[in-house]
Formats: sequence, C-alpha cells, structure tokens
Amino acid sequence: MDKRAFDAIDIPAWVWDRDETCQTLKNRDVSGLFNLAAKYSGASQVRISTATGISQGRISQIIRKQRYITDLEVYERIATGLGLPDHARMLLGLAPLDIASPTGNQDDSHREQAEELAARLEAAAAVDSTMVMILTTDTNNLRLLDRRLGVSAIADKMRAQIAQIERAHRHAIRPGIRTRLAHVLSETAALAGWQAIDTCALSDAWDHHERAISAARAAENSALLAYACGQQAYVLVDLGQPAEATELLQHVRATYDHRVPGHLRTWLAAAEAEAAAVLGDEAACRTALDQAAALLPEGETDPDVPYVSLNRHHLARWRGNCLVRFGDPDTIEDLRSALAGMDGTYNRAEAGLRCDLAHAFLAMGELDAAQPHLHRAGQLATLTGSRRHGRRVKELTRAATRGSR
Repeated sequence: MDKRAFDAIDIPAWVWDRDETCQTLKNRDVSGLFNLAAKYSGASQVRISTATGISQGRISQIIRKQRYITDLEVYERIATGLGLPDHARMLLGLAPLDIASPTGNQDDSHREQAEELAARLEAAAAVDSTMVMILTTDTNNLRLLDRRLGVSAIADKMRAQIAQIERAHRHAIRPGIRTRLAHVLSETAALAGWQAIDTCALSDAWDHHERAISAARAAENSALLAYACGQQAYVLVDLGQPAEATELLQHVRATYDHRVPGHLRTWLAAAEAEAAAVLGDEAACRTALDQAAALLPEGETDPDVPYVSLNRHHLARWRGNCLVRFGDPDTIEDLRSALAGMDGTYNRAEAGLRCDLAHAFLAMGELDAAQPHLHRAGQLATLTGSRRHGRRVKELTRAATRGSR
C-alpha cells in the first residue's frame, strides 16, 4: 500500500471558511466533504478510508451518493480524519473539541453557530405528542411496505425518516418527548438494520442495530433493547459466527425474558432455535422451538410490540426453517402449514419459506416438487430486492441442477 495512505489529511484552513464549504457542512454532505479532501489535499479514497476508518468501497459509494451516513459516531470519525477545525465541526452539527476556545476566531461564525443551534432547538421544541404519534405511524407504515415490497422500494423514505427522528431527538429538551422520540428511533433503526441484513450489508446492519440499542436505552425500554440485540444476533449468523449469535440470544433471554411481552419472548426463543440450527446443535434447536411454542400467546400482534408479528403459522415456518437443516421428515408439513396460513402481505417471508420448501424437497430427491417453489422464491426475492434470499435461490438452483444429472 502507498505509504501516503497513512499520512494525515491536511486541508488548508481557508477552505473551511468558504461559503461553499460552509453550505456543504450545514447539509451534512459527506460526498462533498470527501471531494473537498481530494481537491485540496490530494487525498485518495484509500487515504480517506485510512483516516476515517470507513472501507474504501463504502467511501466510493458515498462519493457517488449511493450510500449515506446517518450515524453520529461516523460523522465524528470523518471530522477527526479530515481534520475539521472546531467552527467546521459545529457547522456539521458536532461539538467543538476545545469548548473554551473553539477554532476559528471570527465572531460572525460563532454568532452564526449560536443562531443555528437556537434554530434547531426551536424546531425540536415544536415536536409534541401529536408529532411523535405521526412519526410512529410513519414508521409502522414503512414496516408494512417493507413486508410487501422490500427495502429497495422505500430506501429513500427510510433514510429520511431516521434522519428526521434523530435530528428531533438530538435537540429535544422536554424529557417526556425526548424519551418517546428515542422509542421511535429505536424501532426505526431496528427496521433499517433488518433491511440491511436482507441486502447483505452487514456492516450497515450492525451500525443500525447499535443505534437502535442506544436509543432503546435512552427510552428505558427493555422490549426494544431485547429486540434490537436479538436482531443483531442475525448479523453474527450471516458473518458465519452462529456460536456467538446463540450465546448472545441466550444472554438476552436470560436477562429480559420475564420483562418483555409474550410475543417477544416467543420471537427470542425462535431466534435462538434458528441460531442453534445454523450451528448444528439439534438438541438446543428443538428445545428452543418447544419453548417458543409453549410461550406463543393468543393473537397475532401485541400493540406494545408492533415490530413483532407472530402466530402459529409464522412459528411453523420458523420451525420448518430450522429443522430442514437436520432432514426432519415433518419439515414439509410444517412448511406447508405455514404457507397455507400466510395472508399474502409477507412477500419477503414467503420467499424464505419457499426456499425452505425447495430445500426440503431437494433433500428428499423430489426435484420436480422443488422447482415451483424455487421459481416463486426467485420472483419474490426480485420483487423485494432481497439479496439474502436471492443468494439462497441461486444456491438451491445449483443443487437442483446437480441433482438432475
């Protein structure tokens, strides 16, 4: 690697005072910031990557505006890596490093920052209970759209929703409103995290779940915290670390099991069963599945945990997904039962279910029976933009091709 990749990025001080730069900072235009670094310091994407701790591939996507930053901690890394002086950090919405004597001695700049902060606080003060309810409804609607259409159809709306809630939460003064905003932020970030898992963007998924966990703590809500941690375990599964995922889920259940509603308790048990199945621990998997079945309450949803939708058909799908890995002969009946009980609004879930059915039929050597499910799974994976299920369809299709020879 070029030794210059580890050199500090030195952008001339006067660049930060330009009107164009100030506007870039106010807009939190990270693409523009990276272009400034390249233009005025000659920094390559590799050098920016080294300075900020962001992968070079992601740097390239950010510059092309194919990816956006929403995490405050990442903004901090960017500000540090590019050497932003304190008045530039404040324009970006970050605290100055030297609070007593911020860099940039221009009184006009300081006055502008004070006015900017006052405006943000005033805007946040306008957020009342009705506004929080609207934001909550928007997140619920995005969740319903995600089930039907997948992340690709609502990606821009998700980014805007997270940014709006995060901005309001950061500047909210009234404790009650701030707590409720943290609740909505945790739900929304967890949804974004699951979408990132579905598109195989695992680093993004981890960051979204970290945001969801932090917001859940701010909201002082055990259910949100347990759910975000439980979903984060799926990132570990997809990273090839099912043992660590199982351990995390066992810890979450031991810590929160009797402090959260029944639907979430069931969800956590089923998630542990899935991680154990990937790990290859059939006994632990079956134990967790039996616990999930025993915990399942009546009714499909609980208004206290709207992010968990779970009934006996969903649990049958989960059971089939787990036990197909062990060649259980009852798997197909579980999956058929789950498919019969689906209401047509869970397109991404149906893609996974069809993959499981195809897998089960292929394991029994019934190639013709597997093909319609593979075909439909492929259609649904394309409709929802699910790279996760799309990859599985390709793997099963290759297995079917080998089996037909």
